[in-house]
Amino acid sequence: MKVRSFGELVGSFATKAHRTGQKVHRNSRKAGTCEGQLWSPFNKVERMARMRAAEQYDRENKQPGKRNGPIGHIGLDILREMMRIVDFKTGRLEPSIEYLAERLRRSKSAIHDALVRLRETGFLNWERRFEPLENPDPFGPQVRQISNAYALTLPKMAADMVRRLLGRAPVPSDEVTRRQEEEERTATMLAGLSSEELARFRAGDTPLGDMLAKLGRALDCNAIRPGGMNPALRG
Repeated sequence: MKVRSFGELVGSFATKAHRTGQKVHRNSRKAGTCEGQLWSPFNKVERMARMRAAEQYDRENKQPGKRNGPIGHIGLDILREMMRIVDFKTGRLEPSIEYLAERLRRSKSAIHDALVRLRETGFLNWERRFEPLENPDPFGPQVRQISNAYALTLPKMAADMVRRLLGRAPVPSDEVTRRQEEEERTATMLAGLSSEELARFRAGDTPLGDMLAKLGRALDCNAIRPGGMNPALRG
C-alpha cells in the first residue's frame, strides 16, 4: 500500500475543507470571468428618462389597495442610487448590500427584497461573485463571497418610453403615411402658385417677403404663358 506523505494528507484535508467550509452562494462566478458579459457603457443622458419610466411602470402596475407597485419606493431609491454611481464609460456597477443599506437608511433585508423586485420587473440584473483568498488557512475556506456585479436593464414598456422621451422612438406607420400625404398636398399647392405668391408663402409678411414678392411679380409679368407670348413682346 502506498504511504501518503504528510503534505499530501494535509492537502487532501484542506481540499475537503474548501468544499464544505466556504461561505459562497450557489451559482456564484469567479470575479473577473462574468463582468464582461454584463457590463457595457451607460448613457448618462438616459438617467432621468429611465427613472420616469420606472416610476410610471410602478404606478401603472400597482394593484388597487396596495401601498406600493411591483418595484416599490425602496426599489426606486435603489435604482436612483445605482444610476448615480454606475461608471458611465464601462458600466461597472458593484455596490454591496451593506453600502446600499447605509446609503438609503434601510435594513439589509429590505434592500435585498427590493433588489429581487427590480430583477423580477426587468430593471436590474446581476451575477453573484466570489474571489480566492490570499494566503488562506489550509483548513478553512479558500474563497470568499464578494458583492454582486449589477447591470441596469429595461423591460420593453420602459424601454419604449425612454426612446419616446429621448426622441428616438420609431415613427408609427400611420404617422408616416400622414406625413407623406401632407407633403404631397403641399407640393401640389406650391406648384399652382405664381412667383409672387410663392415668394410671399416662403418669406411671409416681412420686408424680405415684400422684396421677394415684388421680384416674383416682375417675373410673372414677363413669363411666357401657355398658348401665348411674352407680354413684354406684344405690339
